[in-house]
Amino acid sequence: MGVWGLFLLLTVGPRSYAQNAKARELYNQAIKLFGERKAGEAIPFMEQATKQDPSFMDAYLKLGQLYEFTRRYESAISAYRSAIQLQPDSPAAGAAYQALSNSLLRLGRYGEALPYLEKFQAMFPPQSVQAQRVARQIASAKFAQEAVLHRQPVDPKPISSVLQTTPSQYFPVLTADEQTLVFTALKPEGDEDLMVSTFNGETWSPPVSLSPSINTPDNEGTASLSADGRMLVFTVCQGRKGFGSCDLYISRKTGSDWSAPENLGPSVNTRFYESQPSLSADGRRLYFVSDRPGGKGRRDIWRSDLDADGNWLEPVNVGVPVNTPFNEASPFIHANGQSLFFASEGHLGLGGYDLFVSDSSNTGWSAPANLGFPINTSEDQASLFVSANGKRAYYSFEEQKDGVSQKSRLYTFELPESLRERVKPVSYLKGVIADAKTRKPLAAIVELVDLKTNQIVSRVHADEQTGQYTAILPTGGEYALYVSVPGYLFKSLSFDFTQKTKSEREAGAGMSLNVPLEPAIAGETAKETLNNLFFETGRYDLAEKSRTELDRLAAFMKASPSVKIEIAGHTDDRGDGAANLALSQKRAQSVVDYLVKAGISSDRIRAVGYGKARPLVPNTSDENRQLNRRIEWRVL
Repeated sequence: MGVWGLFLLLTVGPRSYAQNAKARELYNQAIKLFGERKAGEAIPFMEQATKQDPSFMDAYLKLGQLYEFTRRYESAISAYRSAIQLQPDSPAAGAAYQALSNSLLRLGRYGEALPYLEKFQAMFPPQSVQAQRVARQIASAKFAQEAVLHRQPVDPKPISSVLQTTPSQYFPVLTADEQTLVFTALKPEGDEDLMVSTFNGETWSPPVSLSPSINTPDNEGTASLSADGRMLVFTVCQGRKGFGSCDLYISRKTGSDWSAPENLGPSVNTRFYESQPSLSADGRRLYFVSDRPGGKGRRDIWRSDLDADGNWLEPVNVGVPVNTPFNEASPFIHANGQSLFFASEGHLGLGGYDLFVSDSSNTGWSAPANLGFPINTSEDQASLFVSANGKRAYYSFEEQKDGVSQKSRLYTFELPESLRERVKPVSYLKGVIADAKTRKPLAAIVELVDLKTNQIVSRVHADEQTGQYTAILPTGGEYALYVSVPGYLFKSLSFDFTQKTKSEREAGAGMSLNVPLEPAIAGETAKETLNNLFFETGRYDLAEKSRTELDRLAAFMKASPSVKIEIAGHTDDRGDGAANLALSQKRAQSVVDYLVKAGISSDRIRAVGYGKARPLVPNTSDENRQLNRRIEWRVL
């Protein structure tokens, strides 16, 4: 509760009246000035009122309020204590106990606040709403004491002074490679704009306006980026015609240009409040905050998915245990798609809004964990962005002077080990997709499929002007990555993270891979390897996890009804040559048989076995021999 709101509350609470007219006159004059928002001028009158009548409890209460309003916190605490000392056991002192304990909690002086909270709680029946509310404060104070004793080893530092071109900066978000930073900047005239800065490996560039099509003379802020930095969802609370008090808008980047922002529409936006978006890495899922009906409390975290036609589906409430009867804010879904960071004033914390993390699994969301001190303090914490590799966190820090917030700056810190252990890191693959012959960039679709479940984990589009793409690579499990464009042979890549060591998984280094695609033209010699077909050693029956690749090939054939292909089997140089030739033929035939069962005419497919006759690389190592054991396909 703000100082003004608490002042109004106390005016209708228990009061002790002045015993002399002079004190009442001074008191009334101070109240009049405060009502005119002249707190500084009101203070001398209220101070004189307490001197005229040292037993005037209400004057001490209001004096404490005035000190708080003018950020003179120690003076406020002294005034509240003076009020309590007059009648320490009387219900009339309840408001003073409440105000004093709130002030101490706000300053992070939890041990000092506890005796006053306990005294205040005793003034109410044990099962009353008031007693339960104070009990919650007591629990938070005790939790905070422990958190301060077991502080997280973090050392926040400004990202770069070059970013500090406006009075305040906040809500930083980055691409998966941490090369592009977008944040909200508060300008001197009060306008909020979205700014962008890029990292060249050593320094950040001076920030510039993200785009003239996005920033206006009104406010644009609290943005979210997809991992490739080409989809942006941001908040607008005025200036554009929307559905409610604050709406979410989307813009897409092609080449170097951002599209004109579009309202996300009536499924996401309502006549209520929608703000603080967070996109999944591939931009197909959106988390946001709303106070629409149907939630668990006031402002809740909601989620909407993008369907195959590009429409946002009806949002669903994330539910408990994430949402509470109180306010939740600023969700951030990590690039792993499982770790949800968010702010809340409803979970046990150190005061106000604290930052928490909850992990998604097949059974729902885990109990939110407080990120600890000093990531959380007695002050409100707004938001947190964690890098894809789980190593760094970015946030806005309120720089203070004499306990008063001066400006908000962008800070970063290394994520402590206790948090890194629970945030599954991810890597990324990026590069350019182009025609193998003409080098023309292609607007390809890049899909990552879990071979165990045959489910698409992510789907992104390459930039139609540049061919650039960025795809998130999870840790743990086996995945197929497909790059496809109509009229081209699809590229099949295989990623097996089941054998990686912990140090390799935590390295989180991105990989660069340019992908040339071969046109699907009859008579061409170009071929592709089907990297996600799996056989047992010396056998030709296909493993179950090969189904993803086979279905992909069948879909290609159905989409290209005039195309005929050759399926070619190859082995390494180990073993008998004749046996290898026969094995390669049978493996190729296994693929053909699957395609025929999938509805592809047998006269469109030819199986050929080449044995060890056509190695890709010399058979000089186990790694090379693995590359030579392959199934290829080409258009006839």
